[in-house]
This record gives sequence, structure tokens and C-alpha cells, in this order.
Amino acid sequence: MNKTGGIIAVGDNVCDKYLSRGKMYPGGQCINTCVYTAMNDTNSAYIGKFGNDEVADCVKDTLEKLSIDYSRSKTYEGENGFALVTLKGNDRVFLGSNKGGIAKEHKFEFSEADLDYIDKFDIIYTNLNSYIEDDLKTLYDTQVPIAYDFSTRWTDEYLKRVAPYVTVAIMSCAHLTDEEREREMKKARDTGITVVLGTIGEEGSYALYKDKMLYTEAVHADNIIDTMGAGDSYFATFLCSMLKSSENGKLVSGSDSDMEKRILNAMKEGAKFSAYVCSLEGAFGYGVPIKGRTEI
Repeated sequence: MNKTGGIIAVGDNVCDKYLSRGKMYPGGQCINTCVYTAMNDTNSAYIGKFGNDEVADCVKDTLEKLSIDYSRSKTYEGENGFALVTLKGNDRVFLGSNKGGIAKEHKFEFSEADLDYIDKFDIIYTNLNSYIEDDLKTLYDTQVPIAYDFSTRWTDEYLKRVAPYVTVAIMSCAHLTDEEREREMKKARDTGITVVLGTIGEEGSYALYKDKMLYTEAVHADNIIDTMGAGDSYFATFLCSMLKSSENGKLVSGSDSDMEKRILNAMKEGAKFSAYVCSLEGAFGYGVPIKGRTEI
């Protein structure tokens, strides 16, 4: 089968409803990853679960405008995922969400055609907001490497459940001490993840590959409007850079010294792009007037 290449994101989609602006913006970590991947001149596509309301229409319309394929997604009767957000200074503050709306009520139930489509890509991206845990073995069996975002909410039990299927992961570690961050990153490595990223916000980011801990400083944006999407843009750019720097199109390839150089460069590219994204409204723009519920 001919490879399409690039990144396919499987999982969540939402609109972020900014009560402070009266606008809602398409997003969710998988949608953000698709858009940021495209902005990095890399092919992307999306598979997920939509409701049949105006929030779902907003996300679909945006994907169509950006020529990102979502044709293998499913639409169900009911409310699409959304989150309520406000701004405190330039920082986005989450006020609550409907926990993915109809997405939490339906299984993915990938068809053979879905899996054949997924198999055309170089990386599968997903995360802990996607109700994907029971499907990771199925995705793993495609032999397409999985990139996973653990956000801040992993546990030892969750790592043991998910990590064996994951090749590269990102963990948000700004709330941890240096000692705690290193301990948690090593736990993730020891449960099977090849490359573990640990971000610490404005203080930069770390990557653990085998026994080598690498560090890159953050890039500070001159014009911060909104920090929504900063982590997703970092990770998407990291993954794109790793693909572009590979001689054989594989996420993990080459000698250990080559991998360390590729990882460091990808971290630096991720930091630069993340700083740029902080100059955009919402995760990547495309705001429209808020529609639907504004309470949880």
C-alpha cells in the first residue's frame, strides 16, 4: 500500500467558548495537532466523533477551509464536545467542559477501511482526552508509531495501561519539581516509551531518550495574545521535525547520536513555533460568535 505520509490524529475535537470574548474557536488537541502539522508543511488528517450541532459544524467547516481530511469521522445525534474558557491576562483559564459530549458515549469501532487509511500515515497522534484507551492495541497493530499526550493527569496505573503502545510521548510537568519530573519521565520510559518529552512552560522542555536527558530553552514570544495551543503546537512541530530529519521517513531511526541531534533540533523547532502560536487568538484562530450552551 502506498504511504500518504504525515500525521493522522485520532480522537478529540471541541470548540473552546471564550466567555470573555463572546467567541468560540475550533480546537481540541487532535484538531490542533492536525492544523499545526499542516502549518508545518506536513500532511495531516483527522478521525473522530462529531455531534450534530453548531459546534460540530464550526469544527468541520474549519477543517474543510484548511483542506484537512476528516471523511472517516462519524457523526452522532447529540452535543459536540466544547469547553468554556476565559482569559486571565494572556493566559487561558478553563472553566469546565461537557467532557467530549457524545464522544464519550460511542466507541470508535474502527473498520478495516479505517485501519487501511490509518496505515498510510507515518504517525498516529492521540491523547488522554480522546476515550481511546481501549483502542490503542488496535491502532498499535497497524505498526504505525503512536504519539501520545499525557497532559498533567497520568498515574502509574494509567502509564502501565497506555505506555506499551506508545513510541513518543509528551508530559506537561510545570507543576512538578525537577526531581519529580525526571522520576515521572523515567517511569514512562521504563514502561516502554522510546522518546519522552517533559515540558515545563516558560522554563523550557526536556527529552529522555534511552539514558540521555536533553534540554532546550523556551522561546519567549514578543506578542502574547493567548497561550491556548502552546503545548499542542510544540508537540506537533516536534513530530514534524522528526519526520523531516529522518533519512527513511521513520520517527525513530539512525544511531543514538543521530537521534539525539534530531531530538534536540525538533525541540528547538517546537519551542519556536509554540511562541508564534501564542500570538494567535484561540488555538489557531477561526473564531465565530458563541452558539449553544455557555454553562456546564
